[in-house]
Amino acid sequence: MQRPDERELREQLARLRAEHRDLDAEIVAVEASPHSDQLQIKRLKKRKLALKDQITAIEDQLLPDIIA
Repeated sequence: MQRPDERELREQLARLRAEHRDLDAEIVAVEASPHSDQLQIKRLKKRKLALKDQITAIEDQLLPDIIA
């Protein structure tokens, strides 16, 4: 059985991963557009990178540190 905190973190992780995938698709769509807006692409990529950082931070909280 999972602790409530762990369950919340896993739910948040799932949401962030879904948003990360959605941004991927959006970036591809904007880049494929004939009149692609480079500033918009840059902002989307920056947001995607921030999400990746959040995902990594949550994964670090969920995985215990193993000291060898």
